[in-house]
Amino acid sequence: MFAPRRVARTLAVVATAAAMLTSTVSAQAADIPPPGEVVTSPNVTHVGTLPKLPGLETTVNSDIAFQGNYAYVGNYGGFSIYDISNPKRAKLVSGVLCPGSQMDVSVYDDLLFAAVDNSRSDDSCNSVGQPASVKESWEGVRIFDIKDKKNPKYIKSVETNCGSHTLTLVPGKTGDRKNVYLYVSSYNPSDTFPDCLPPHDKISIIKVPLRNPTAAAVVKTPVIFPDGGNETQPGLLLPTSGCHDITVYAEKNIAAGACMGDGVLFDISDRENPVITARTTDPNFAFWHSATFNNRGDKVIFTDELGGGGAATCNEAIGPNRGADAIYEIKRGKLVFKSYFKIARHQADSENCVAHNGSLIPVKGKDIMVQAWYQGGVSFVDLSDPARPKEIGYFERGPEPDGGGGGIWSAYYYNGYVYASDFYRGLDVLRIDDRRTDPAKNVRMDRLNVQTQASYGEHGHH
Repeated sequence: MFAPRRVARTLAVVATAAAMLTSTVSAQAADIPPPGEVVTSPNVTHVGTLPKLPGLETTVNSDIAFQGNYAYVGNYGGFSIYDISNPKRAKLVSGVLCPGSQMDVSVYDDLLFAAVDNSRSDDSCNSVGQPASVKESWEGVRIFDIKDKKNPKYIKSVETNCGSHTLTLVPGKTGDRKNVYLYVSSYNPSDTFPDCLPPHDKISIIKVPLRNPTAAAVVKTPVIFPDGGNETQPGLLLPTSGCHDITVYAEKNIAAGACMGDGVLFDISDRENPVITARTTDPNFAFWHSATFNNRGDKVIFTDELGGGGAATCNEAIGPNRGADAIYEIKRGKLVFKSYFKIARHQADSENCVAHNGSLIPVKGKDIMVQAWYQGGVSFVDLSDPARPKEIGYFERGPEPDGGGGGIWSAYYYNGYVYASDFYRGLDVLRIDDRRTDPAKNVRMDRLNVQTQASYGEHGHH
């Protein structure tokens, strides 16, 4: 979701997007489910919806991380912890009320890391919003000790330039296993923000000593676009300034960056000095939002968050090539475009809908993904033939009853089930039963931070 921090500029961008989209042709009413009603393909089951932590009912659910038998769901007002040891009887365990969007989360052992890209009066959970033009304002990363699932403890904050819109956990290499790193993506600098001045063509790297996490600190702020990024392409939501999100494939020492106007590949052999090795732009992409490698690491799926997550882009007027996924092969170190994928189910003009966060379904030898589309719901896509991606299943709801925004932020596959964070309803639990995805049920993972990819074989990985 587009950052809410720089409010005036954000509203101007969204208003412009909305104005552009109000003229769209309505989808056939007969194809759109009644407000709030669940519809699925025959191979997808809606197992249930888990409520949010009390106190988070009116704030938006964001990203999800998994470890062991637990799912951690970020929220603009904090996060919730669920016991998913029995997905059919999953239950809320606890959580933390700690406002500051987006609170995207990653977990590692007893630590949870949360991204805050919302300028606050201080780093505490009692903070209130305060303009980034005030030097003393805080935004960055919060670190929680989650050893006691019923009583998480906030142990450390790390301030970063322009906050932390998203963060990506990067395990240390052999010989450096006592540390993890966080690649912090942020953007939208301004001459009026003392801690977020242009040009902001960089990321922040936080080093976290696992045995002493309260010593976590920014160790590098590498400039990744020394000559500036894509700033002039017509139709861009924002000019490139840093990245929106980075996905790492640590064991292959590669990363893919979705950097607003640019899609990039990194060599992360030196964890503190990522280096861009390939870069591409696309006239159909308004906002490079996120990236997913396939298991072999020879394809990347990038998403375009046209309209910043607040616009209705899943309709005939916008068409199939914008607000979509773009599938690239990596050939001789270069990104080679193959095709677009976008859900074909047209949504109502009241429904914010665009390509958003998804994960691989671990089927050996295939490239199958589950993905969130806000009010477009959840799509299951076979990308094995990159030139001919094909949807193989879906879950969605009719429009929000009040005609407002909402939908599914992230949809991820973990140990046999799909978990989808709905803005306001809570955590949806889904199951797909299909010969193409059934082999994944044999793969067990003990941790999943989706932006920290790891390979899987026949029998899973750790």
